[in-house]
Amino acid sequence: MRIAILGTAHPLRGGLAAFNERLAYQLQEQGHEVVIYSFSLQYPSFLFPGKTQFTDEPAPKGLNIKTVVNSVNPLNWISVGRQMNKQNFDLIVVKYWLPFMGAAFGSILRLAKANKHTRVLCVVDNIIPHEKRPGDTQLTNYFVGAIDAFVTMSKDVLKDVKTFTSKPAFFTPHPVYDSYKEAVTKQDACSKLQLDSNTKYILFFGFIREYKGLDLLLEAMADERICKAGIHLLAAGEYYNKTVEANNNAIIEKHGLQQVVHLKTDFIPNSEVRYYFSAADLVVQPYKHATQSGITQIAFHFEKPMVVTNVGGLAEVVPDGKVGFIAEPNPTAIADAILKFYTPGSLPDMQTHIKNEKKKYTWDTFTEVMMKAVFG
Repeated sequence: MRIAILGTAHPLRGGLAAFNERLAYQLQEQGHEVVIYSFSLQYPSFLFPGKTQFTDEPAPKGLNIKTVVNSVNPLNWISVGRQMNKQNFDLIVVKYWLPFMGAAFGSILRLAKANKHTRVLCVVDNIIPHEKRPGDTQLTNYFVGAIDAFVTMSKDVLKDVKTFTSKPAFFTPHPVYDSYKEAVTKQDACSKLQLDSNTKYILFFGFIREYKGLDLLLEAMADERICKAGIHLLAAGEYYNKTVEANNNAIIEKHGLQQVVHLKTDFIPNSEVRYYFSAADLVVQPYKHATQSGITQIAFHFEKPMVVTNVGGLAEVVPDGKVGFIAEPNPTAIADAILKFYTPGSLPDMQTHIKNEKKKYTWDTFTEVMMKAVFG
C-alpha cells in the first residue's frame, strides 16, 4: 500500500519522532511505500517548555520525510491537505497526544480523505491530556470526526476513546523500542557517564513533568533504608516546567541528597540512551498518573527490570514479581519496591521472564492490529 504518516519526525526530537520513524521502517520492511509528513513548525516557541525542539543527530537513513506542516497556520493546513489528497494514499496514520494538534490534524485529514479512497487510522497516546486546558474537548471532537479507526496502547485510553466515538477502536501494547543500539557493560556505561561502576544505580529516564512523579522518587531516596543500602538515583531527562524543577531541587536540598542523586537534565540524544540504561540496575517509573509509557519499552529493549506505579496502563505490561514490581504512587511504597528488588532471590528467573515478555511487544503484532482496525 501507499501509506503516509502524519506527525513528528526528524529533525524534531523525542519519543513521538522515534515512534513514527520506527513505524515507518516497519511498514517499509513489510513492502509498503511510506512517506512521513512532519512539521515545519510543531509548536510556537512560547508554547514549547523545553530547551529546543530539534536534534543535532543525523537524519534516519532510508526514510522519506517531508517537513511541511505548520500547526498554527490554517492556510498551511489547506495546502498540506490538498497535497495529501492528490497523492491518493491508501492509508494515513496519525498519532494523537495533545488537543492543541486537533485543529491542524482534523483539517488536514478531512481534506486528505475527501478523495473517497484514503482511510485514516489514529494511534492514540492520550485522548484526554495529562495537563488539561480550555477547549480540549472541542478540539478532540473535531479531530475524532476525521478518523476512521483507532488503536490505543493502554486499556484506559481505549475506554477514554470510547467516550468520544463509537468508531472501531482496538488495544495493543506499545511495541519495544528496538531502534537504540545494544547495551554495553555497566563498567563501560559508568565510564562514559563518569560514574562509579561499583555503585547501585536506579534510573529515572525521560522528560521530567509533574505527573511523572520524580518528586515521589526523590522522597523515596530520602528513606533511611535506601540510604543505608547505598542506592543512587540517576535522573536523566529535560525539565518541562521550571516550577517542577525548583520543587525537586528543594527536595534534594531538604534531605541532603546531592551525593546520591545524579542529575542529567538535558535532552538525551538517541546515541547516548544505551549508556544510561546500561549503567542502571533498575528502571523506576514513579508516575502519579499515566496512560502508557515508551520508557517501559526502552527498558524491555535493554532487558532491564522495572519498578512502576499502579497507575494507567503501566502495570499491564510489567508482571509483578516477574520482570519487576508494582508500587502504589507514594514514596514509601516506591522505596519498598526498590529495596525488594535488591533483596537476593526476589525476582527468580528475572532475565528469562524479561526475554519472554519482550517477545509479546513486536512491531509485527502492532502493525497487524493497525491494519485490522482500519481495514477489518
